[in-house]
Amino acid sequence: MSCHARPGDIWRRILAVTGVAAMGITHAAAQPTIGTASGLPIPRFVSLKSDKVNLRQGPSRNHQILFVYQRRGLPVEVTAEDEIWYRIRDSSGTQGWVLHSLLSGDRSALVAPGDKGGVFNLHSEASGHSALVARLQSEVMAKVKSCNGTWCHIIGTGFAGFIRQTHLWGVFPHEKFP
Repeated sequence: MSCHARPGDIWRRILAVTGVAAMGITHAAAQPTIGTASGLPIPRFVSLKSDKVNLRQGPSRNHQILFVYQRRGLPVEVTAEDEIWYRIRDSSGTQGWVLHSLLSGDRSALVAPGDKGGVFNLHSEASGHSALVARLQSEVMAKVKSCNGTWCHIIGTGFAGFIRQTHLWGVFPHEKFP
């Protein structure tokens, strides 16, 4: 890689190596926008760093507080950046702006938040034929250790194992990461 490479070329190479460019969500997602403040792909998933995070109508402290999140580790999707403010979307589709320092790059996910009352199998390996280690209800939150595009390795209070990637909100379909 030359030191004269354009920023877009560098990110295309990084994304190709990490597999983000191969997520396959839509054509637009195959070539994500790069955040002007962070230099990271948009959209992307992150988590809340604090137990109290104000969601604001716009990108400043002068904007009205729309909602106060009270769940550290909750996954959210970054959809835009404006200097130190990031627009996020939660699993219910609520959008607003938060201060970037209240977000973490740690990956977490909610088990099928749109399927209220649903129960989902957690396996010992990345296979539906492997041993069943737990049954998780919808909206259970877990840390995401890795995803192979079909299965994700997750851990939480009292459980660890593999769940189908399609049952999680907080990772993109077909996304792969260590």
